[in-house]
Amino acid sequence: MIKKLKLPLFIATIFASSCSSVYMPNVPNTPMLSQKGEFSGGLHISPRINTSINGAYAVSDHIGVLFSGSYINREKKSKDYRQKLVEIGGGWFDTFGPDNNRIIEIYAGFGAGNTDRVFREFDDNDILISRDVEEITYSKTFLQVNYSSKKNSNLRLFGTNYPLNYGTALRISNVDMKTFMRNSMGQVREGNIFLEPIFFTRMRLNETIQLQYTTSGTFGLNSRKHMNAGNSIFTIGAVINLNGKKAKESSN
Repeated sequence: MIKKLKLPLFIATIFASSCSSVYMPNVPNTPMLSQKGEFSGGLHISPRINTSINGAYAVSDHIGVLFSGSYINREKKSKDYRQKLVEIGGGWFDTFGPDNNRIIEIYAGFGAGNTDRVFREFDDNDILISRDVEEITYSKTFLQVNYSSKKNSNLRLFGTNYPLNYGTALRISNVDMKTFMRNSMGQVREGNIFLEPIFFTRMRLNETIQLQYTTSGTFGLNSRKHMNAGNSIFTIGAVINLNGKKAKESSN
């Protein structure tokens, strides 16, 4: 069990970084839909208090629709960072494997967001000597492939077995600035394409509720000053799935 947890924790350590980019990824939507009428919803929070909300619904046995939103508001002495982001999308899913407990999902969608950053510089007497304000709006399109399994391994805590399942996803996001203002003056707009590999583990508390931790890296395909790959994901959250196929218990 410990070996299976090492990879996500290792990745989280490698990709931990500061808010250096105007774009901070939200937690990708990985609903693990399995049949018509299933609903998935999630709430995830990072150590930076970046909050993501995800929702998905299976409109048929193979078609699902998605909604995601995220919000962060960090205020510090030398720097403020605020971002709002919303996404919608849809796509195809299917189950496979001996017990139909493996899931493949392919989704595409678009979104919009805005980021405000304030930088402050102080002298040795702690007196403000400069203030730099950036206001950015941007659009986003994405393509995402999810693979996950409802085949359970068990984690035993305090005499109780908690089923665990795992998943991974790769999201390709194209993010383009629509406006970029610095101290009320227009700036050259930037765009970038990001590759975002995601790994997640879920611990099932009951048939409906699971705890999830998510780790991710972000890689920009272009060199940019502001729209770069300076942020990654490490979050803890909770996920609910209603009306899905029941997972078979592991014999371990």
